[in-house]
Amino acid sequence: MTITATKFPIDLGAYKPLKLDPSNPVLTNEQRETLKANIQLCRDAIVLFTATGAAKGVGGHTGGPYDTVPEVMILDAFFRGAPDKFVPIFFDEAGHRVGTQYLMAALRGELPAEQLLKYREANSKLPGHPELGLTPGVQFSSGRLGHMWPYVNGVAMANPGKAVFCLGSDGSQQEGNDAEAARLAIAQHLNVKLIIDDNDVTIAGHPSKYLPGFSVAKTLQGHGLKVLEGDGEDIDDLYRRLCEAVTTPGAIAVINKRPMCPGIEGLEGSTHGHDVISVDLALKYLESRGQTAAVEHIKSIQKPKDSYTFLGSGDKLGANRNVFGEAMVEVLSRMSETERKEKVMVIDSDLEGSCGLKKIHDAYPEIFIPSGIMERGNFSAAAGFGMEKGKQGIFATFSAFLEMCISEITMARLNYSNVLCHFSHAGVDDMADNTCHFGINNMFADNGLDDGYETRLYFPADANQMKACVESVFADPGLRFIFSTRSKVPNILDGNGNDLFGSNYKFVPGKDEVVREGTAGYIVSFGDALYRSLDAVERLKQEGIDVGLINKATLNVVDEETMAKIGKTSFVVVAEAFNRRTGLGSRFGSWLLERGYTPKYAHLGTYHEGCGGLWEQYPHQGIDPVGIMNKVKELAK
Repeated sequence: MTITATKFPIDLGAYKPLKLDPSNPVLTNEQRETLKANIQLCRDAIVLFTATGAAKGVGGHTGGPYDTVPEVMILDAFFRGAPDKFVPIFFDEAGHRVGTQYLMAALRGELPAEQLLKYREANSKLPGHPELGLTPGVQFSSGRLGHMWPYVNGVAMANPGKAVFCLGSDGSQQEGNDAEAARLAIAQHLNVKLIIDDNDVTIAGHPSKYLPGFSVAKTLQGHGLKVLEGDGEDIDDLYRRLCEAVTTPGAIAVINKRPMCPGIEGLEGSTHGHDVISVDLALKYLESRGQTAAVEHIKSIQKPKDSYTFLGSGDKLGANRNVFGEAMVEVLSRMSETERKEKVMVIDSDLEGSCGLKKIHDAYPEIFIPSGIMERGNFSAAAGFGMEKGKQGIFATFSAFLEMCISEITMARLNYSNVLCHFSHAGVDDMADNTCHFGINNMFADNGLDDGYETRLYFPADANQMKACVESVFADPGLRFIFSTRSKVPNILDGNGNDLFGSNYKFVPGKDEVVREGTAGYIVSFGDALYRSLDAVERLKQEGIDVGLINKATLNVVDEETMAKIGKTSFVVVAEAFNRRTGLGSRFGSWLLERGYTPKYAHLGTYHEGCGGLWEQYPHQGIDPVGIMNKVKELAK
């Protein structure tokens, strides 16, 4: 771990460890004042170090950890006051609230406070979701949203006689895992205590508006849990309810109503509070709190930039995840309103702004369904709409969540559904959230049999190719998965410096494309790995190694012409950001051998824990131009 020499500009030594006995539900004046002081101190600290992520461009959610400070402070006092009664871990199924885990680790002396100032930076070991074994003081890996409660049930089974807490949210409670966990917790009389921040805010909106009828309290009561609901900002009532939960056997939910980011001017109650606080609002907040040193520290931060110049690419950067939506709007604009409503249904899973669907929502709200954080059900709804010939279900979410939808994908295939899916945030680029949010197992989408209903996987290389891909495959039958990255990508140039996928380009599904010819061997790549591979090719040619480059934008179809072309050269290297175990490279060598081609072969891909940061993930995995060049030189000997 890289330790910063800069002193943390808020005095965490002012934190006063408190011991509370849950058998006494009434706070003394001294206990109350200590709690309030600790809460304010921790909220100030969270605003500070998460805002450093905003200043550096690595992001990092502020609202969740900020909101839940009061309950965390009380739980910490319980753990100190009655350690034998609890499993002393702040299990949290909203993993983006990782700021809580880092702050508590610092307060316990397990993580230097100064390290918090490197929140989400590359190689700081402070990623956007907690990872066990990576960060000192972190006691569990949360994984993705809504995956922790079932796990906590098992922890409770392993620790009979002790209460186990699971911090949750109205967002995480939308995931189907929690319904299953609730049934088991009640059936087995597990001593699990849910502490739920119910602020009516998720990324894309307010659950009360996009899921009318959904109630966290009524849902959990329906499963059989006792529910203790109240104002999360009323310290005395919050403490009383937590005491009641602890002293009452069995699974109980303590639901805390509060606006998002209470007390932060410009953010309170806003969906913007879900993500990282803006630098301007953080400075305003900290100034109002008299935290002058914290203000000066944030002002001193300079956003890091990747100074590497990539050869073979232009200077036009495109966000393919948004271009998908723009291209869809273009296609839909050529349909009448009646035809759109009859033939197309777009369903979101609270990520419309991240996956390009907001473009469709704004242009054609009549075919757009804003929905909750329930990827499996939403994918199946899109598939059900697309069951009839000529109809298309449109679905989008993060690529990391594709793994959650495998069974539903099989069901869609068995029912001959037509679904056009956009899975953004594929690969590892710009992924400060780290390993649990890596979109690296996308080939799992093609899990049918050879004679099954058609499935196609596409990963366009730049904005021009994304537009052409959407245009080409929109009306196709079957399951189509289009992938994009979180990061922007540059336009790919041909050998003459013109756009390779320019105005006259037509995307042909299943057809590989020669980006550069070569006589020594070939690199095969796609997506955001393509421009990095192209840079490697240009530099290798300058060094006298005449290597070529193939863009394999259709990932799961063998182009026989291309295989014959590259198979007869001396080596083939597949360079990708997907998982080395499951990606294109894990099968491409077999495709070559099946056809009798025996070039030297290697494949580079994501293979170990992430490092946080943004572009730094690529060199960390050895799939940057330097890593690709080294592998080519190794094979070209």
